[in-house]
Amino acid sequence: MQPPTVERRLWALPLAGALLVALPVFLQAPWVRLAPFSAALFTAALLMVGVVLAHRRSPAWTTAGVLLVGFSGSWLGGCLFWGWFRLHPLWHLPIEAFALPLAVAGLRGRWRLAGSFYLASLAGTACTDAVMALTGVMQRWTQVLEAPLDQAALELQRAALGVLEPLPLLATVAAACLLIQQCRRFWHHPDPAWRLAASAIATTLAVDGLFLAAALWAPQLSGLI
Repeated sequence: MQPPTVERRLWALPLAGALLVALPVFLQAPWVRLAPFSAALFTAALLMVGVVLAHRRSPAWTTAGVLLVGFSGSWLGGCLFWGWFRLHPLWHLPIEAFALPLAVAGLRGRWRLAGSFYLASLAGTACTDAVMALTGVMQRWTQVLEAPLDQAALELQRAALGVLEPLPLLATVAAACLLIQQCRRFWHHPDPAWRLAASAIATTLAVDGLFLAAALWAPQLSGLI
C-alpha cells in the first residue's frame, strides 16, 4: 500500500487535467462568444504563467506550470475555432491541431506532461468529431448555429434525438466503450503522463455526455447556441 502523500500526488495530476478539460465548457465558451479576441489574447497570460512556474524549484509548481503550457495550446485552438470558424465544422480538428508538432516534440523532454495533455485533449476532440460525423450531427451543425435562438434550440434537439436512433446510438455507445477501455489501460500505465491522458480523455467523454443530455432536455442551455 502506498503512503498517503504518494497517493495524493498520483491523484493530483489527473484531477488537474480533468479540471482543465472541463474549464473551457463553463468559462471559455461564453467568453469567446462575447469577446473572442480578448479570449485568444488570454493565451499569452496562460503561457507566460506556465513557463514561469515550470522553472520553479518546487516539483509541484513545476508540474503545474508544464501542465498550464499544454493547456494554453488547447485554449488557443478553441478560441480560434469558436471565435472565427465555428460555422465550418470540418475545420475544427485542423485548427485545434495547430500545435501538434510542438506537442509531439515536447514528449521527449521536460514538457512531456504538456504534450501529453494537449495530445489527449486533441484525441478527445477527434473522437467527438468522428462520432458527430457518423451520427449525422455534423450535417446539422451550420443549421443550428445560423438559426434564430428558438429555432436553433429546436434544430439542436432534433440532432440530439437523431443520435438516439438505433444505428447512431450503436456507434455512439461503441465509441464510448472503446474510449473507456483505452482510458483504463492508460490509467494503469506507470508513466504519469499516461494517467494524465486517461483523465483528459475520460473527462472529454463525460462532457460530451452532458452536452448530449443538455441538447435533449434543455438545448438553449447547451452552450452551442
